[in-house]
Amino acid sequence: MAGTFGGALEARGVKADEGRLVANVEGEVETDDGVLVIRRIRARYRLQADEAHADAIQRAFEAHPPKCPVYRTLSGCIEITTELDVVPVA
Repeated sequence: MAGTFGGALEARGVKADEGRLVANVEGEVETDDGVLVIRRIRARYRLQADEAHADAIQRAFEAHPPKCPVYRTLSGCIEITTELDVVPVA
């Protein structure tokens, strides 16, 4: 999903390379009739960007899940959530 989000950012003129976009992804596993299953996936993005790109960043963030092959494959059976933290460029 981070690759799709990064591509969406770059398409809108927001740099996401060179460590500007970092994803931390966690999965929650439960047992179902004694079998381990992944129930939820939480992707937390951290993006270093200028405030001037705030609207483009928000549009890319909202648009990327349905364009992502991983999201499209898994979202019907696993709850997937995303969060975004934008920090100023140092």
